[in-house]
Amino acid sequence: MSTVLVTGGTGRIGQQVVPLLKAAGCNVRVLSRHASDRGDGVEYLAVDLLTGDGLDAALDGVDVVLHLAGAPKGDEVTTANLVKAAERAKVAHLVHISVTAVDQLPFGYFKSKLGAEQAVRNSKVPSTVLRVAQLHEFAWTTVQAMAKLPVMPMPGGIRFQPVDGRDVAARLAELVLGEPQGLVADLVGPKVYTLPELAHDYLQATGKRRLSLPIRVPGKAGKVYRAGDNLTLTGATVGTHTWEDFVAAQGAVVRV
Repeated sequence: MSTVLVTGGTGRIGQQVVPLLKAAGCNVRVLSRHASDRGDGVEYLAVDLLTGDGLDAALDGVDVVLHLAGAPKGDEVTTANLVKAAERAKVAHLVHISVTAVDQLPFGYFKSKLGAEQAVRNSKVPSTVLRVAQLHEFAWTTVQAMAKLPVMPMPGGIRFQPVDGRDVAARLAELVLGEPQGLVADLVGPKVYTLPELAHDYLQATGKRRLSLPIRVPGKAGKVYRAGDNLTLTGATVGTHTWEDFVAAQGAVVRV
């Protein structure tokens, strides 16, 4: 029976993948801000990834690490700390979630994510890295934020392949239970959507009305988006749950 340490195990994806690992017979440890016993058969350990405090003890006896923890910045630092501790503990497999187009877009968030990915791939620990497209929730909150203005700014040329968290969790569980594979095929949603299409679906589901103002994304980021270099159109693993189903569920919540 494998012992799996999950960072970010209480987050959106973590809450879906931990039960899958438990159902597969794994002993699961979750890094958290506070050690606790929640009565769910999972061991919650207090560890600070930014400083590394508590990591060595948490990794004692661990076979596989699933690294989901992330932040708007500093991921390269926390991941490097985790990798070094995993090397000391002689962990057999480290599975890391990354982001599609992580090496294409010039934003600080992507640079931090790329640094984290490189720390994993360059480590002595056998690893698997899965790049994942934007979650449905991300697409939803993006257009939700845009709709807070009386006139929605509508950057042109931006397309997404939103993917469902259930598909991400299932794929991650599969990778954790398998052998190290290095960088595997990206995981994306079953369809490509323009930002105006996502915004339209949000407005329709919530019953809101907004005028939109087309704007042009400048610089390298604009070129990447207009060329579709943020998309994975061939060779990807494709999820099964659709954006339309997600929107329908959100619309039902909004109307309650």
